[in-house]
Amino acid sequence: MFFRNYLVFMPGIILAFILYSLSQGFNNIIGIELLGYNKSPISTAMIAIILGIFFGNFFEIRESFQRGLDFSRDYILKLGIICLGIQLKPFEFLEFGKIAIPLIAICIVSVLIVIKLLIKKLRIPTRMAYLISIGSTVCGTTAIMATAPIIKANRSEISYAIANITLFGILSMLLYPYFANFYFEGNSLFAGLFLGTAIHETSQVAAAGLIYDQQFSSPETLNIATVTKLIRNTFLIVMIPLFALLYYRGVVKEKSYSILKIFPYFILGFIGMIVLRNFGDEVFSTNNNWIEIINLVKSISKILLTMAMAAIGLSTNLKDMRNMGYKPFVVGFVAMLTVGIVSIITIEMYLRFFI
Repeated sequence: MFFRNYLVFMPGIILAFILYSLSQGFNNIIGIELLGYNKSPISTAMIAIILGIFFGNFFEIRESFQRGLDFSRDYILKLGIICLGIQLKPFEFLEFGKIAIPLIAICIVSVLIVIKLLIKKLRIPTRMAYLISIGSTVCGTTAIMATAPIIKANRSEISYAIANITLFGILSMLLYPYFANFYFEGNSLFAGLFLGTAIHETSQVAAAGLIYDQQFSSPETLNIATVTKLIRNTFLIVMIPLFALLYYRGVVKEKSYSILKIFPYFILGFIGMIVLRNFGDEVFSTNNNWIEIINLVKSISKILLTMAMAAIGLSTNLKDMRNMGYKPFVVGFVAMLTVGIVSIITIEMYLRFFI
């Protein structure tokens, strides 16, 4: 019975793996065979997303595949992020964290202020504005789904907010790795901080970090972007009660929230993998088998993340985005620009006054 329940996920998981394999093949053919590069200038993760969007919008995805794709988008993604923890060396997590926390806080406050002003100008529904705000500032769809029942958002408001976050998240995910490398002149710390604060979804940050790593040979940027995003996710614990307080000012709210339900537990797995790496480096530092295990887990993490990117592409409905209307589109676009610009300004201030 146990295995039978999990077999329903296999068609979608296999489909995501096939798209990963196709992406890797296209990457080698286009970048190496046709263009003649030693290393392809095109990212496998980017190809997986584009292929997924193409097949997902031109062909109907059967329900038998959709369950596995949802599983890949959620659990395989989280497993891939957990495996990324093996790349972090001793004390790197704390080193990135002390820089990332104030940067994240400044970005969140800035976006909230800008969106608050836009609500008055564009007169979009307050609940939709709240959903777009928390999705843009904290952790995308997860934040939207956690906040929606607290402020009693209806289905259309939730769908619009998620479509908004998906559209601008994918746009920034595809463009920002190249922009970050150009603007920060290959500095892995600042590029990683920028990607971790300026892109909405955890999956999109992981994809952007993976694109950066594959294109510019910088696993450090992938590590920093992931750590920054995971720290940003924990702000959900503060932001949901804050949004509830702002929305229900002067009104007794009927629903409460549970920190245990909204806490992203896979972060604990990521930290556990960091601890395992640090322990292994101390005990097996000269053991070749330990180095091989680290490299294997690194490779597995990138395969899992690329599979999750393919699943996300397959689940991205372009028709929903077309039906959004221009006002939520403007709010989402301004939110994307604001968090990106504030991230750059804050990093520049850090460079000027603390280095």
